[in-house]
Amino acid sequence: MIFICGKYQLNLNRPHVMGIVNVTPDSFSDGGKFTSTSSTVEHALQLIAEGADILDVGGESTRPGATPVGLDEELSRVIPVIQALSQVSSVPISIDTYKPEVMREAIAAGADIVNDICALQENGALEVVASSNAGLCLMHMQGIPQTMQLAPSYVNVVAEVRQFLVDRLNVTLAHGIDKNRILLDPGFGFGKTRAHNIALIQQLNQLADIGQPLLVGLSRKALLGAIAGGDEQQRLYAGIAASVISAMKGAKIVRVHDVKATVDALKVVAAVL
Repeated sequence: MIFICGKYQLNLNRPHVMGIVNVTPDSFSDGGKFTSTSSTVEHALQLIAEGADILDVGGESTRPGATPVGLDEELSRVIPVIQALSQVSSVPISIDTYKPEVMREAIAAGADIVNDICALQENGALEVVASSNAGLCLMHMQGIPQTMQLAPSYVNVVAEVRQFLVDRLNVTLAHGIDKNRILLDPGFGFGKTRAHNIALIQQLNQLADIGQPLLVGLSRKALLGAIAGGDEQQRLYAGIAASVISAMKGAKIVRVHDVKATVDALKVVAAVL
């Protein structure tokens, strides 16, 4: 399975690791830790040294209850980082945004992937990606970040998430975007209860059966704390377990904060698979 993104072609014959690079003051786990371009680039290069296959740069927190960030503020956070990283990175750079204007500027600055929690549903988003050679990730979310965790409800969470992803995939294909450029993400924690999230992990193979590479983001999330205890900084081992299980059930890319530990764990998964 090949994933084409910008100038890169990733052979997903083994699980890949996407390292999280947050340029935000309020992200749930590492908000405010990397606020300057130089410190962010240094952190990103460390993730590459630890084995990250992709870097995911985000300038707006989408944790439950997060306050939206204005367009100019988001651009000022992420564009200098992407411009600097594009000069030194040896791996694809992803922009984590749902705003078409940020997508356009990020791609121009050197981003290779658009990672969109809204699955290109904002006006103009499809056109921006279709007119580029960037890869993309379509994610499922019920509601919006400000309210999504208040009362998530499904009749059958796996079937409904699967249908949404298939529908968005078909729309994207109809806009001329090649299937080799598309990842799918079930959106763990985005409008889902603990039971919903666990059901999606248990039946992840049903989403893998769609035929597109799956990206899974469970790193340090509240689900892991609810199961194993501990705050965001104490969820390493739970996160490794989640990444391993996800990869064994068909995920091709895992999005994580703790790159080195995840890379080592997934080497074992790759050897077994």
